Amino acid sequence: MADENLRDLNAFVTVAEEGSFTRAAARLRVSQSALSQTVRNLEKRLGIRLLNRTTRNVSPTEAGERLLTQVAPALAQIAHGLDQIGRLRERPSGTLRLSADEFAIESFLWPKLQRFLADYPEINLELVTDYARGDIVRERIDAGVRRGNLVSKDMIALRIGPDIPMAVVATPDCFEARPAPEQPEDLAEHDCINLRLPTHGELFSWTFSAHGHDTRVATTGRLIFTTVAQVRTACLAGFGLAYLPRAYVADELDAGRLVEVLVNWRKTFEGYHLYYASRREHPPALAALIEALRFRG
Repeated sequence: MADENLRDLNAFVTVAEEGSFTRAAARLRVSQSALSQTVRNLEKRLGIRLLNRTTRNVSPTEAGERLLTQVAPALAQIAHGLDQIGRLRERPSGTLRLSADEFAIESFLWPKLQRFLADYPEINLELVTDYARGDIVRERIDAGVRRGNLVSKDMIALRIGPDIPMAVVATPDCFEARPAPEQPEDLAEHDCINLRLPTHGELFSWTFSAHGHDTRVATTGRLIFTTVAQVRTACLAGFGLAYLPRAYVADELDAGRLVEVLVNWRKTFEGYHLYYASRREHPPALAALIEALRFRG
């Protein structure tokens, strides 16, 4: 009934505005006889005449004028709202919320997002720094970024970056008192700066790879942080060895501020993926982001 009333009210308003069934029918792209029947049905349901009809023109009755005054602005507002929705469908705009850890934001997202923001000035971005594997649907996040093996199987995942080599690094003076470790087990003799994960509260395992086999080593030290930026800062200050993405400390390695050890045991993790909830038609802003972040090798 609601749809029928809206259709019939729109027909009445159009006839009243045009002052002619002929012109109103052309505007609505319906036949004149069908339009006349629609208005008659509305008058019958309301139990009152809305239009005075003569051979020369059509004009609202007193009841029609009152109805027109109230209904016409509402219908115009509805039409405006639908037009705005259509514009959103055609032009990327609005706000996108992304969840990612800080290394992904700094190393993979931000370099591309600077160009993305310049290309789409009507898109706003909210970047949520998060290590946990939360429910992006429940948390109203448009898309998340995680390493490929950490993405839930019910999500759609798109690779956005290369594989991630890890590195055990420290300042050169860390090895003045103790020799550099030659194999992962030697880390037990060193202060290691650890990262605590939010998902279950455990420490991030230092994983090493050699001859096709992975080895996880439990490390200890005086410092534990919850973000890799803090781990890197403490490592640069000489407080111990750190296990970090090599790209995250590449400048420090090149400058000699840090040195890498256990190079022959270096573990490489699968690269970052952008993930989202559905393959159904995306809002233009999300579709534009997906295309901008797509990894092209």
